Amino acid sequence: MKHKTGRRNLWQDHYARQAKKDRYPARSVYKLEEIQQKHRLIRKGDKILDLGCSPGSWLLYAAKLTGEKGRVIGIDLKPVKIQAVPNIEIMTGDVFALDAGSLGNDFNVVLSDMAPATTGHKAVDAARSAGLCEAALAIAQIVLLPGGSLVCKIFQGPDFNQFIDSVRSGFDKQKIFKPRSSRKSSKEIFIIGIGLKK
Repeated sequence: MKHKTGRRNLWQDHYARQAKKDRYPARSVYKLEEIQQKHRLIRKGDKILDLGCSPGSWLLYAAKLTGEKGRVIGIDLKPVKIQAVPNIEIMTGDVFALDAGSLGNDFNVVLSDMAPATTGHKAVDAARSAGLCEAALAIAQIVLLPGGSLVCKIFQGPDFNQFIDSVRSGFDKQKIFKPRSSRKSSKEIFIIGIGLKK
């Protein structure tokens, strides 16, 4: 019984409690907040695409940063239930079937916190994560303005370096970032592409 309680307390950690206090649906918001504090990718008036936007924390944070003149579009397989914010639009869809061209080509930043349904097999999960990242990169190269940025979560695995090379070839700068708010046991890391080449 003690073991279960300990695990529950670990899960309901400082960031989870803070998210509830700050009225965000999930603790993942603080990962984006750390990225923003370090790299200042999102600005007032920007147009943002959030891939894998459920449960909505990144949407709400990006909407706050862009302000009323900005626009944030979120896409996820699952319906997202957050309180309506005027500059947020949410679509239900699959990134692998997405007609990215229909979204336009005037986005400043593409965000991807997408993760596969995990199997418990590290190699399989990492491969699926890499597939989602490749989809996010392909979408970003269609919808981003020249000079735009990509933030993409990936699980570390055999395809990790290949994806970094893909980002490096498409952007002026490439950064690797592990937020403090990521769980210590997590294999996730964020690849950031800054300055889309056209």
